[in-house]
Parts: sequence; structure tokens; C-alpha cells
Amino acid sequence: MAAVTRRAAYARSRRPRGLVPTAVLLLGAVYCLLPVVWVVAAATKSKAELFSTSTFAPGTGLLSNLADLAAYRDGVFWVWVLNTLLYAGGGALLSTAVSAVSGYALAKYRFPGRTVIFNVLIGGVLVPSVVLAIPQYLLFSAAGLAGTYWSVLLPQILHPYGIYLARVYAGAAIPDSLLEAGRIDGAGHWLLLRRVALPLMTPGMVTIFLFQFTAIWNNFLLPFIMLGDDHTFPLTVGLYTLLAAGANQPSLYNLIVTGALVSIIPLVALFLTMQRYWRTDLADGAVKS
Repeated sequence: MAAVTRRAAYARSRRPRGLVPTAVLLLGAVYCLLPVVWVVAAATKSKAELFSTSTFAPGTGLLSNLADLAAYRDGVFWVWVLNTLLYAGGGALLSTAVSAVSGYALAKYRFPGRTVIFNVLIGGVLVPSVVLAIPQYLLFSAAGLAGTYWSVLLPQILHPYGIYLARVYAGAAIPDSLLEAGRIDGAGHWLLLRRVALPLMTPGMVTIFLFQFTAIWNNFLLPFIMLGDDHTFPLTVGLYTLLAAGANQPSLYNLIVTGALVSIIPLVALFLTMQRYWRTDLADGAVKS
């Protein structure tokens, strides 16, 4: 009986301490989600409702806003969507492949200069991308690639943070004994990479892909500097041009808000689709432990 009383008293003493972190997390969630809720609500409002009401109540103009957005300049918005999918999807896939191979080599092979290369990569993580934008533009301009799709796609392929994540994950997920057993059976380097390393690194590769996809999807400065033709713009730069034009044409604000809503749907769908890889990895870790 005394033990039960002590446990109850301990539980009561712990309750207030748990309320503070929970309240902080709830406030953080509200802070992050409030702009998203406003965008969803604003995208449903007609031109008159957008400027006459400031509540989060939905409006009646979502379908007309979508139709106007699709018809704007013969559907240039959907060109921006396709461009963004090309930049984000292609760049994230190539970056994930390069990061996985590089991280695996740095984690599982011993060669001269390995530590130096890894330290340089760590230093690259600390360099802000905004610092590299102008030098990259000058290099691509000298090569005659400025203004093309390649000028946005190529700089995204080599990502130091992705290589760092792949190196850490490969070191933890791939046992050296498994690789040694494969070598004893006659497997070469590429066969070990395809059949052993990459399947074990799948959850880490998904993480790298999601990070890169999100970063490229939301990237503004690099395409803004590199591109001049609005038919090569991604969504970020395209919506910025709409916003700049909206200063003289307030009717475009409905298109801007609706475009912002449409632009976040692929990101949400991607995270919901690929989160099962994380759950699988966590379950495997629990079984192994």
C-alpha cells in the first residue's frame, strides 16, 4: 500500500513538469501551422472576400481561383510546376546517388586523403549557399550554361551535408563482417555496393532525398540569379514575379495565394508517401536491439 501511495505521489509530482514541454510544443505547432491554415483559407476566397475579410473562415472562390491560375498567361503556372519537379526530382535523385556512393566509400574504405576529404566536406556544410550563388553564376556564364536548366540542376548534385549523412548512416548500418563475407564469396566492389550496401542504406537515402527535394523545391536565390526566361522558372521565382506584378494589379493576389497552396501539396504528399521507410527502419532497429 505504501509503495502504491509513493508511486501515485511521484506521478502527481511529475505531471506539472510534463505540462510545460507539451505547452511549448503546442505553441510551436500553432506558430508553424498558422500560416499554412491562413494560406488554405485565403486560397478559397474570391477577390472581394480576400480583401474584405480577415478571418480563417473558408470562402467560395477556390474553383474560380484554380481556373484563373491555370489560364494565367496560357498556363505558365503549370510550366513552373513541371520545371520545379524537374529541378527538385532530378536534382534530389542525382544528389542522393552521389551522396550514397560517396558516403559508402568514405565509411567503408581506407585510402590516402580520406580524412582530408571528409574534413573538407564538413567545412562545405558550414558554407552558406548564398555565398556560392554569384561564383556559380560566373562559372556557368563562362561555360555558356547560364539561363539553361543545367545551371540550376548541376549545382544541386554535390551536396556536402548529404554525403555526411550517407557516411554516418553507412558506417552504422553496414557491418564490416557482411562486406568481408561478400568478398570471400567473390563479390566485387560494385556488386557489394548494389546488393549489400544500397539496400541497407535505403532509409538513409530516403532521408537524403527528402532533404534535397525540399531544399531544391524551396530554393529561390540560385534560379533567380541563373535564369532569365520565365518559361524556365521554378515555382518560387514564378510566384515572386506574380507578387511583383501584384503591386500594380491587386487582382493577382488571389493567384499568388492559390499558387502557394498548390505548391505545398507535392511536398506534403511526398512526406506522407515516403515516411513508411522511416517506420520500417525504426522497427528494424527495435528488433535488432
